[in-house]
Amino acid sequence: MSATDATLWLQPNRERSLQRRHPWIFSGGVARVQGSPAPGDTVLVRAADGSELGWAAYSPESQIRARMWTFDPSQRVTPEFIAERVAAAAARRAPLLGGGANAGAGGSAESADGSTTDSARLVFSEADGVPGLIADRYGDTVVCQLTTAGADAQRELLADSLAALPGVDCVFERSDADVREREGLPARVGLLRGHAPASDLVAHEQGFRFAVEVEGGHKTGFYLDQRDARAAVAQWAPARRVLNVFSYTGAFSVVAAARGAAAVTSIDSSGPALAVAARNGALNGVDIGQLMEADAFTALRGLRDRAQQYDLILLDPPKLANTERQLEKASRAYKDLNLLAVKLLAPGGVLMTWSCSGAMSMDLFQKVVAGAALDAGRAAAGRSASGREVRIIGRLHQPSDHPVPLSFPEAEYLKGLVLQAD
Repeated sequence: MSATDATLWLQPNRERSLQRRHPWIFSGGVARVQGSPAPGDTVLVRAADGSELGWAAYSPESQIRARMWTFDPSQRVTPEFIAERVAAAAARRAPLLGGGANAGAGGSAESADGSTTDSARLVFSEADGVPGLIADRYGDTVVCQLTTAGADAQRELLADSLAALPGVDCVFERSDADVREREGLPARVGLLRGHAPASDLVAHEQGFRFAVEVEGGHKTGFYLDQRDARAAVAQWAPARRVLNVFSYTGAFSVVAAARGAAAVTSIDSSGPALAVAARNGALNGVDIGQLMEADAFTALRGLRDRAQQYDLILLDPPKLANTERQLEKASRAYKDLNLLAVKLLAPGGVLMTWSCSGAMSMDLFQKVVAGAALDAGRAAAGRSASGREVRIIGRLHQPSDHPVPLSFPEAEYLKGLVLQAD
């Protein structure tokens, strides 16, 4: 643990967000930095009038110049403080993992809702008071991402804290997200503690088994944040013709096929991801139907031109806007995708559509999708300028192990709409 006498002084009237417990200090709010803190060092934060506001991790390369560890100036950021934060965050996930001893045993456990899972997000960065640390558990394996200078400076301590959790046999680092570049950090991937992750590692969820691509997959190897969405797909899939766009490793397709979909088509631009999708089908003893290696925009246009129709369309694109400056371009892409999807919906068909772009609010996403539905109706032969009637019948969000503090709404990055067409 580094310790400095450095102090970050705020510009006048820039302390209000911290007083509301928002954890970010942007570069424009910094008046000066007293001392010579290194990247990741802990600094005391003072308002312009000299009042102490708490302690933060300093990041000189980032637009977010500091992230708050604590809003209590009397609480020093010690190794024990950080280790306790990690342990407390993991303990809050115990009900999802079954609670009690089973939560840390490394095997699957019955959770509070009667489902079976051994996988969950244990630490969600600022939402759990450990800025820059993402840690996902798959059985006895924890895969972590250190996304900020503050977390990177505490790599060994965080690795020890995760390895000390009950039943953990492996801590593997996947700090290769683009966000590290904005912190002036290189990518780092490799084993941190324990044994190497199993090559056949799987996540158990709701009776399903999904391959976890620890070393080469997206995020930490699997999309834990779509757990609730997979449950929703299970409800809507029976007897429906399903189109899964941006299918990645096919978790939605597996669930749809297992729940009696009439047909399943999966589209993804990655051949290796589709190969894992086929493996996931085999792991669950189901035929997941047609696998199409193609650009999603091109494939959707081709299906439209052939007048194909589907009863359930799943549209889960990757992040299209990292910052507000990218929102305009991203909005056009979201609109194009949803316009094509609405055109492919059969009468009474259901579209589940998501944005995982943190910069895009739910309100903006809904407006973009509404514009797409309107344009889809106008373009359809024989339809009036009023557009096709599409109704919101549900909303989907990130699950409970991806919490959103009321003081930090930026933690809510995953937005989903469940729509039904006339």
